[in-house]
Amino acid sequence: MDAGYGTGSRQCLVDQTTKNETLNTVMNKTYRSIFISDVHLGTKDCQADRLNNFLKHNSCHTLYLVGDIIDAWKIQQNKLRWKQSHTNVVRRVLGHAKRGTRVVYVAGNHDEFLRPMIPYGVSFGQVEICNQIEHIGADGRHYLVVHGDLFDGITRLAPWLSFLGDRAYDFVLGLNSRFNWIRHRLGFGYWSLSKFLKYKVKKAIDFMFKFERTISDYCKKRGFDGVICGHIHHAEIKQINGVTYMNDGDWVESCTALVEHHNGRWEIITWTKEHDNVDTDTNSNTHK
Repeated sequence: MDAGYGTGSRQCLVDQTTKNETLNTVMNKTYRSIFISDVHLGTKDCQADRLNNFLKHNSCHTLYLVGDIIDAWKIQQNKLRWKQSHTNVVRRVLGHAKRGTRVVYVAGNHDEFLRPMIPYGVSFGQVEICNQIEHIGADGRHYLVVHGDLFDGITRLAPWLSFLGDRAYDFVLGLNSRFNWIRHRLGFGYWSLSKFLKYKVKKAIDFMFKFERTISDYCKKRGFDGVICGHIHHAEIKQINGVTYMNDGDWVESCTALVEHHNGRWEIITWTKEHDNVDTDTNSNTHK
């Protein structure tokens, strides 16, 4: 009986090890390129744990940080909320670079302090810094990678209004937390009030300033096949006047990344996992 029990235990250990190896194989994925933006490190609403978990289980040949990774506006307002989880994200990115991933940091309006350094070729270790860059896809098509704030009518024509909008968005995020606390107490699930309001405001802004069409028309005039951007916190893949428009979303609420598969297929991934011991699903939106 002892011998039989020992054999059974060893068999269970083997089965469990095989199961764990299979799980790790399924969870860890490698892409040709990954695009993330609007992380807003240094703010209390940054979903740093989710991003850190995403970067832990997903790697690539080229990682593009498409602006607003660090929120310098909060530093100017003396409202910096830097947490250990934010440091973990920085370390994770540098770890990818150290292991051979090409990391490109495209400056945005919240981290525009980087822009004066760009003409001098300044870099952070192995991290390249630029205002915009060309990405050649696996299908041979040429894409302009840019944060997008320079094509936003509000940011370009009235920077003070953009700053005021950022303050209002912070207020709505705080209201969103209280709103969902009440929903939880009443037995209802999470519903993003701030995301709903921001999407409605975005539709109005698009109508007035035509952000998506403006940036797509610019790319078409310059001979690009498509554009990859962030800025408006709304992940999307669509065709605009013959140009492929792709937005990688944000890591404040949506927690989305744009990935390019080795066969040239594009996909938006929504990452809901913060820790490996929490069993949650990820959603994706695929575009060929």
